[in-house]
Amino acid sequence: MTYRRAFYKHGGVLIEKLRVIHDRTPRGAAVNMAFDEVLLERIAAPTLRLYYWEKEAMSFGYFIRYASVAALANGRELVRRMTGGGIVEHGADLTYSLLFPAGHALAECPPRESYRAVHTAIAQWMASRGLLANLAPPPTGTGDVCFEKAAEFDLVAAERKIAGAAQRRTRIGLLHQGSIHCDCERAEFPRAFTPTWQEEPAEPALALLAEELAARKYALQSWTERV
Repeated sequence: MTYRRAFYKHGGVLIEKLRVIHDRTPRGAAVNMAFDEVLLERIAAPTLRLYYWEKEAMSFGYFIRYASVAALANGRELVRRMTGGGIVEHGADLTYSLLFPAGHALAECPPRESYRAVHTAIAQWMASRGLLANLAPPPTGTGDVCFEKAAEFDLVAAERKIAGAAQRRTRIGLLHQGSIHCDCERAEFPRAFTPTWQEEPAEPALALLAEELAARKYALQSWTERV
């Protein structure tokens, strides 16, 4: 299914029913990445997670060389994502994750199309609030630092990249990890994808599982410096 069919199937609503986890507890970089993996392993319905950082951090894609990240860290907490993409600074950004179970239109369409669908929805939401953002064309160069150069279908405003993301597909579903670097109302962000949603706090049991996974994976040097 193409992103157009997914987006217009319900009158321009990208996701008909959306579970929203507003995780208001700032967490360490390793735990934030582990939390997304824990959610993906248990995904049963489209879910949006909004979250915060315990301290300034820098996440980087699964295939990025650690040495290139360490040279830019400047004291930030570093964590390797399970998704692809480049290097992203975190702290004041609006950081979110969208998760879809296998069988959902966004999980089944090609990565390029699901990426475009999500950012098209965000761009339209921003436009309704007076911020004009456009989908970026294919890049003409390369680079690891995400917000120095826009990838295709990232969001650009006033010639500056303001939103990017990275994805990972498994047999269970799709994880889309995104970061927005502009002034956005976090509490209203779910409206980019659906007019109504059910919000819930982060379950303590899920947080505990995330901490356990972080300790045995995302916080380990063997993971962080694997490339």
